[in-house]
Amino acid sequence: MQYRLGIDIGGTFTDFVAYDENDLALKGWKNLSTPADPVEGIMTGLRAFGAIDDIATIRLGTTVATNALLEGKGARVAYVSTRGFRDVPFIGRGNRKHHYDLAWVKPKPFVKRRDTYEVDERIGPSGEVLEALDEAGVREIAGRIRADGGIEAIAVMLLHSYLSPGHERRIKEIFAEELPDIPVSISYEVLPKWKEHFRSSTTICDAFIKPVVKSRIGSMQERLRAEGVDAKLVIMRSNGGEMSAEAAADSPIQLAMSGPTGGVIAAKQTARLLGLNNLVTLDMGGTSTDVSTVVGGKEKFTTDFEIEWGRPIQVPMIDIRSIGAGGGSIARIDAGGMLVVGPESAGADPGPACYGKGGALPTVTDANVVLGRISAGNFLGGAMSLNAEAAHAAVAPIAEALGLPVEQAALAIVRIANNNMVGALHTVLTEQGLDPRDFVLVAFGGAGPPHVSDLMTDASIPRGLVPNFPGQFSAFGFTMADARVDRYRTVQLNSRFFDRDRARSSMRALIDECRADLAAQGHEKVEIMRSVEMRYLGQNYELEIPIEAEEFTDEEVSRVFDSFHEQHRARFGFRLDDHVELVNFLVTGIARTGEMTLPEIEASIAPCEPKTRRPVWFAGGWSDTPVYWRPDLRAGDRIAGPALVEEDASVTVLDPGKTLEVDKFGNLLIAA
Repeated sequence: MQYRLGIDIGGTFTDFVAYDENDLALKGWKNLSTPADPVEGIMTGLRAFGAIDDIATIRLGTTVATNALLEGKGARVAYVSTRGFRDVPFIGRGNRKHHYDLAWVKPKPFVKRRDTYEVDERIGPSGEVLEALDEAGVREIAGRIRADGGIEAIAVMLLHSYLSPGHERRIKEIFAEELPDIPVSISYEVLPKWKEHFRSSTTICDAFIKPVVKSRIGSMQERLRAEGVDAKLVIMRSNGGEMSAEAAADSPIQLAMSGPTGGVIAAKQTARLLGLNNLVTLDMGGTSTDVSTVVGGKEKFTTDFEIEWGRPIQVPMIDIRSIGAGGGSIARIDAGGMLVVGPESAGADPGPACYGKGGALPTVTDANVVLGRISAGNFLGGAMSLNAEAAHAAVAPIAEALGLPVEQAALAIVRIANNNMVGALHTVLTEQGLDPRDFVLVAFGGAGPPHVSDLMTDASIPRGLVPNFPGQFSAFGFTMADARVDRYRTVQLNSRFFDRDRARSSMRALIDECRADLAAQGHEKVEIMRSVEMRYLGQNYELEIPIEAEEFTDEEVSRVFDSFHEQHRARFGFRLDDHVELVNFLVTGIARTGEMTLPEIEASIAPCEPKTRRPVWFAGGWSDTPVYWRPDLRAGDRIAGPALVEEDASVTVLDPGKTLEVDKFGNLLIAA
């Protein structure tokens, strides 16, 4: 077995990249997704690959958990809490999404109040047991759940259990005895941190999707075995690491943002190879666009995530922002006569009008076909023909409504889609205090490269990069992913009374958990990274500060507090030199499983020649534009715009005034 296979199931396409560990070669391909049966899209791609017996590992990015949360299609959950706290999930926080919208309705948690239960017990704010657990009451609750007959999963969140988990663990044991067929999620295992609303919401979400994810993953494994696929199946976590299929079924909330992480992983590795420190990634697919950053060679992580406003999920994940802008985004004229693009998408079925599958509404892809930027006869390397006449017919009503020629209407659709994406780029750059001029825009996804030149101009980013396999870049990233485990726990300490023994024992416990989790997945060599979340007394949000030393010596403790003051000044413009609280300890364990050597391409010995030419509409009108075939390009080749660089799964549009150079790995580097 010699192939490491990455698979990314998207809303429109399912992408594949195979890395040959013997010949150090890469192969990428894609086929349309099958929303009604996502596994069939995987099997179609595997059959096209052919060498099924030679696949050692399949690394899958899946939207099973994401879709279940977004669509609200999960299990019926029973919620068990400390007596007096059953309403925590319903009270939530006092903020509102729209302050002045009197018609706004607050989203409801994934549990009905009639399915909530209270148990007598109480843990104090320092972890002391104030009231013992009423085990008879727990068994009585189990009997009520059994008699109901409709509960499919149970979520347990007790007050202050992040400090002392004994009661939650005992409840889980009792439910396992009384209700062995119903999965149980306890907050200490899902999110052992303070703030009851976040902990209850995350635990409820984990329980809500647990039966769905377990069923889908089990079905996928059965289908793979039935097709003769004997490869090890691992699933991508939201933090960019891999986990076994069994571990994913037990902790499905870790998959909340599984799919988009691959592109950031691949961008990070590309940055390392090219010596680039700062990247902003733009993954534009058929349905959505995801943006993120790599700063100083490191991806950014967050636990501040909401699958929908008012439904927080506080698990570590790569900080990726998503908007409804993709190749399939539908253009329309709104009630005020304005042109709007997205967030509604034509998806894979029926897809854009040019797909010829019955779609009639104009999309961004149709607009690019009208403009000549996407070739109707060479889509997916010729594997799929597009209907240019259908694209024109779909855009024509927009043009008529705006009183414009069809080409100008198509350009307007593209520009509005670009403007939506520029807004997303600003959320991860300027809104975070980052200067776009210090970054390289990495554009991928099948629909990303056609827009890279425009976005460089609109977002004031001077350099762009279109990597290898842009249409399958997330799947490419999965082949490079490592196994990663994040452990975190609230441990309240402060700068006035810092308890070194407690800090040491808490950190050691988290390290041991990381090592044990990775060992259970078959990994022995583990790298450990430590950090702590800190804040000034009275603040409500924390900054994460890395811990470099293995022990809390006087020098290390002093360095940590100094680092917090400096990072606070860099982020907020001031420091207080005041009482500092340590709130959460965090430990990350990484087992390196994604090492790979990328092949270099041949060097150019003569100027590259275009494969053909065709008219392409730019801002100034039609231009007779050279079209290059990317596999023909060599390291060192330079191209001046306007030009197109086509490949199997995408096309890079190079605007007039910009230049493109091919590096030794085959990446396309664009400069203004």
